[in-house]
Amino acid sequence: MLPTSQIIEYILSFLFAFAIAFVISPKILDMLKKLKLGQEIRQEGPQSHLSKAGTPTMGGIVFIIAIIISSLVLNRNNIFDVLVFLAYLLLFAIIGFTDDYVKIVNKRNLGLTEKQKLLVQLVFAIILSYISLVKSSYNTDLVVPFTSFKLHTGFLYIPLTSLVIIATTNSVNLTDGLDGLASSVTSIVMLAFAIIAINLNYITTAMISLSVAGACLGFLRINAHPAKSFMGDTGSMALGGAVSAISIAMNMHLIIIIIGIIYVIESLSVIIQVYSFKHYGKRVFKMSPFHHHMELSGYKEVQVVKIFCIITCIASIIGIISTAFI
Repeated sequence: MLPTSQIIEYILSFLFAFAIAFVISPKILDMLKKLKLGQEIRQEGPQSHLSKAGTPTMGGIVFIIAIIISSLVLNRNNIFDVLVFLAYLLLFAIIGFTDDYVKIVNKRNLGLTEKQKLLVQLVFAIILSYISLVKSSYNTDLVVPFTSFKLHTGFLYIPLTSLVIIATTNSVNLTDGLDGLASSVTSIVMLAFAIIAINLNYITTAMISLSVAGACLGFLRINAHPAKSFMGDTGSMALGGAVSAISIAMNMHLIIIIIGIIYVIESLSVIIQVYSFKHYGKRVFKMSPFHHHMELSGYKEVQVVKIFCIITCIASIIGIISTAFI
């Protein structure tokens, strides 16, 4: 049984971040409008999305601010852990911000080139992997789902962790394509990680996870369909960094594949689509990422978001159960 004071801290972490995001979102929205930071829409995307052109982007600043304030204020006794987490969040937010900025300046839907993004991501991922290794006192044993077995990675820890960081951040980025999709799915993912962290007594990790979940839900005030603002790559890359940081903090690199199944599906749909078209000249999906395939198959945006959230809830329950053997 958790102490009452600890339960209050967990609840406060969620509510404080939610309240900050909810309150500041209209003000950030007004600022984005004044700066004329409108989103350029992908021309080859679903035609129904063309009407969204000009919608303010970079709205992810809302939950980034909420997460930073909540994490720092409520976890002052574990400031090093918080700073490591914020390094993940902010370094990838910088990549996303740069990408968004280039898109806006050039007035097109293409920002940094894939090579440019991948190179910076790789550098940041290696640095963060090393910091996480030091933070964990050089513990390279990864949790294996549904077993008590720990996978000893040794000198492979840094390359494997770097791969997880890059894969996760890009997958979350791909998931951000419908109103409220990435923020809704990620809030559920972070709630699942919070439950796991609470069960395993990772107190600071649990509180930060709850802050991220709360901030994402507060952001829905301006991001739910019809979205008044998009989170942009600034937000989606930051969320990818946050999800990576939380899973890596508990050495649960492999669990993220279960809980973040939507991220996996979105990434795989793009990989399969590109490979199939490049080698066989055929498209497996009507459009990738997978949420666009769902749209073009007759599902409305809100329906797709609901389906993906339900899938994430089921996957989260399975992911939580998978850690019961530790």
